[in-house]
Amino acid sequence: MKRVAQFFKVSTELFVKAMREEFPQYTEEDIRDMYESLMLPRRATKGSAGYDFFAPFSFSLPPGATIKIPTGIRAKMDEDWVLKIYPRSGLGFKYRLQMNNTVGIIDSDYFNSDNEGHIFIKMTNDSNEGKTVEVAQGTGFAQGIFLEYGITVDDDADGVRNGGFGSTTK
Repeated sequence: MKRVAQFFKVSTELFVKAMREEFPQYTEEDIRDMYESLMLPRRATKGSAGYDFFAPFSFSLPPGATIKIPTGIRAKMDEDWVLKIYPRSGLGFKYRLQMNNTVGIIDSDYFNSDNEGHIFIKMTNDSNEGKTVEVAQGTGFAQGIFLEYGITVDDDADGVRNGGFGSTTK
């Protein structure tokens, strides 16, 4: 098995800033406690392809609702690899929990961005059965899979990333 990546926490300051922007109901002390409790993504079994991402706080998502979660996590990986983020299979199956962008793509150069490569996960409960998703703090809610990729023989990309969503097409 190739070992191509490592997970880290973003800085405390960056996590506090992101949480304050998305969830102003939490105090700075609450957020710092969440940060201290953050768990790095990990596989549940030696045969698992996906690394579980754990909820930094408890949340409830009724049908049709969307949530943008600052995970507090960043991923350093080899250059020719990508981290793809999906909902955990059970949550997708039971609730139709879906990524808003269908699949999250974390490029290897995102790690060095000004935002420290902070991974945000935006999901929607697309239940057509009226089911509310309840996720407790510390529970796996998404999974990331590292995949190797190739490029075309005539590729001449030389841009440098400095940002997150949509930053490379501006």
